[in-house]
Amino acid sequence: MFLHIGLPKTGTTYLQQVVWANRDRLRSAGLLLPGFGHREHLWAALDLQERPRLARRHPDAPGAWQRLVDQAARHPGDVLVTHEFLCGASAEQASRAIAAFTDAEVHLVVTARDAASVVSAGWQESVKNGSTVDLDAVMAGKPAGGPEFSMRTWDLAGVLERWTPDLPADRVHVLVMPGAGQPRDLHWRHFAEVLGIDPDAYDAPVDAVNPALGIVQIETLRLVNKHLPPYSAQERGVWIRGYLAEDLLARQPRERGGLPERHLARFAELDRSATALIADRGFHVLGELSALTADGGGATGREPDTVTADELLESASRLVADIVADVRACTGDVPPRRGNL
Repeated sequence: MFLHIGLPKTGTTYLQQVVWANRDRLRSAGLLLPGFGHREHLWAALDLQERPRLARRHPDAPGAWQRLVDQAARHPGDVLVTHEFLCGASAEQASRAIAAFTDAEVHLVVTARDAASVVSAGWQESVKNGSTVDLDAVMAGKPAGGPEFSMRTWDLAGVLERWTPDLPADRVHVLVMPGAGQPRDLHWRHFAEVLGIDPDAYDAPVDAVNPALGIVQIETLRLVNKHLPPYSAQERGVWIRGYLAEDLLARQPRERGGLPERHLARFAELDRSATALIADRGFHVLGELSALTADGGGATGREPDTVTADELLESASRLVADIVADVRACTGDVPPRRGNL
């Protein structure tokens, strides 16, 4: 039983894209992804954590965790459950999750990168999902959404401490994200090695998955979010993340965002704590553990508080112009700006 629990922003979307695109072939090879698809694994992660109002996401969302457990119990081969929101579980919830697979050998798969990169990307992801919380508030301990958008799930050592007390060290696999200059598919090859499958038998994406926005566009979206009415989780995915962020704003010129220097010492300490824990416990590591304590990629780039009013105005003006073009196209008076509208 393989539980891939994240962390968020550590190549999880990339790995999940590979396994879900090849679900039937993996099943033929003996590896089951239970449930109807990626969304049920998301529901299961939230269900395990006893999230309130889960039924608002979908009437079938409550009970998703037990459905995956039951399907896993009926399968004679290996099973994979994968969602990065699982890492937000408490120690009690994590222990209960592992104990649910009574007849299986449970392996924990944790994908990792340096703390600065995780937090920078995670905060930006929270804005793409409707958050209005600024980076300094997140660093002060304010969640930028649920636990999946907070220091709780971005702290590698804390996640490992909550999830690993009931597991032997050789069943905890830490996959460090490849760095610049390393093969693009190395992360997938490490994941496949843990799962015991042939990586060359499955196609891995060539293009980047879930690319980041520029820092100006993130700040523009964060301000826009303050004026939006309440949206359901499904609506946020379609209109804020999908339409505003990954369609319109992603088309604008990008300048990489970074972290204020005043936070870097804290990230360095988080990295040292995680590296020491992994080494002391003797977990199985694939990739370069030293990459966790190298200068974090998330630290390099423009700081959010350097974005100027003129830059925000330019980004917002482009955004309004594109929205008006789309609304006009919807009337049928002109061809759509893009074929998928």
